[in-house]
Amino acid sequence: MDRTGTLDVSIDDGLLALVPGYVLGLIAVPAVEVVKGAEAVDALLTDAEDELHRARLGKSDVSALPAIDAWREAYRTVGANPNRFPCAAESLLRRVAKGDRLPRINSLVDLCNGVSLGSRLPVASCDVGDITGELAVRRAHGDERYLPLGAPEAAEHPEPGEVVYADGLGRAHSRRWNWRQSDVIKTDVGHRRLVITVEAVHEGGREDVERALTRLAGALDGLGAERRQPLVLDASVPRAELFAAESAASVN
Repeated sequence: MDRTGTLDVSIDDGLLALVPGYVLGLIAVPAVEVVKGAEAVDALLTDAEDELHRARLGKSDVSALPAIDAWREAYRTVGANPNRFPCAAESLLRRVAKGDRLPRINSLVDLCNGVSLGSRLPVASCDVGDITGELAVRRAHGDERYLPLGAPEAAEHPEPGEVVYADGLGRAHSRRWNWRQSDVIKTDVGHRRLVITVEAVHEGGREDVERALTRLAGALDGLGAERRQPLVLDASVPRAELFAAESAASVN
């Protein structure tokens, strides 16, 4: 694995034409030791779960949250059924709102889950140790190769027009935007090279993404991560180079 190469992340113009309010927040993490559990992260996730339990939201209440309702509309716009394929944040919120607690996976996955619950936004940790060159959020051609999370031997091809994260080698690293992650970019314990993503499509989403990024950056510092300054991509700045020079799109 090349854990030193530059990586360009971009949002395709065609996707932005369909969903012009799409915002993608990023934190490049060149090096971090992912551990099974971290006390501060577990406390953050537990607090987010407790807050959601107190809210007593039903399934329809979760779907009606402004950030989630906007994702449902965006999914419909790109031809995905949000009832069958809810965005990552809606899936987490539904599960916890009914009284469950999330399984503890590791320090980075748990951190992203906690911030996702609190912000109502899709937040993900992506291991990019095997990805250099480019990673684009775009509509699929249909010939990309996707390795399902937990079952990489059962390769799939996304449907043409489906929104995916795709690299320059023709690999798709998500299905239906952020509904599912690929096995290639899952975050395991150990020394990792990561990109943390935060996404929004609702009005005022950039501000919510920036707040989530600030919270993530502070938590990453507490975990001893080597990280870059957060970046935000949208229709005005749809591309950034990670693991290289700082970008003018950075969040102070």
